[in-house]
Amino acid sequence: MSLIIDQLKETVGFIRNICPAVPEVGIVLGSGLGNFLKDIIVEASIPYEDIPHFPVSTVKGHKGALVFGSIQDKKIVAMAGRFHFYEGYTAREVIYPIRAMQRLGIKNLLLSNAAGGVNPDFKVGDLMMINDHISLATVNPLLGPNDELLGRRFPDMSEPYCPKLMAKARAIGAALKIPLKEGVYFGVTGPTFETRAEYKMIYRLGADAVGMSTVQETIAAVHMGLPVFAVSVITDLGIEESPAVITHEEVLEAAGKAEPLLTALFKQLIVAL
Repeated sequence: MSLIIDQLKETVGFIRNICPAVPEVGIVLGSGLGNFLKDIIVEASIPYEDIPHFPVSTVKGHKGALVFGSIQDKKIVAMAGRFHFYEGYTAREVIYPIRAMQRLGIKNLLLSNAAGGVNPDFKVGDLMMINDHISLATVNPLLGPNDELLGRRFPDMSEPYCPKLMAKARAIGAALKIPLKEGVYFGVTGPTFETRAEYKMIYRLGADAVGMSTVQETIAAVHMGLPVFAVSVITDLGIEESPAVITHEEVLEAAGKAEPLLTALFKQLIVAL
């Protein structure tokens, strides 16, 4: 048996000793989006630093805990804060919690992030449902030996985001009158924000938003056969008309303002699963 499987068994065993409930939905909360947790009935909250083989989040705006609870009758597990390649973790460390949540029993994965908009039709505060991504500027987390117990060697990535989940989200967005954009997410390593030339290149390559997360997590989920739904909160604009300087504090502020809409969308989507 491979090292990764042994590690996952230890991680899952530790977590189940604290919270034996089997979650149906896994959620990853991006920068400035942690207040979603106020809308769930929390059963257990485990700091990342206590969980065997888990990294520890180091970014402002990321709480750093695995939270178990429920929304109506749906059992969920939420990552209050994610891990990023730019923090110095390997790509495999970044996706380790996704693998752990899958082993805990989740059947769907919901991802959120703060992203820069490069589509000129976008504005700060928009929600963009990710319908595809471009991963050329990130490190693939599946590099290295493949364990067939996790997934096939060459997973198909022609449809990384689940059409059925997107269809449900469109209907929920319409019912709740939540304007929901759709587009392609361009993944980068960070931690720098993009140059003007890079923003232009990203848009010309076919993307609508750019960010430093999500892509590696999605690849891992697809590798394991786990349906993915993802939303970007557009927190800044990488277009010529926008201000030249972007700060992380401004990103967190914009994400916080858009959070109620994202929370409403996620809650109704979870209930509909």
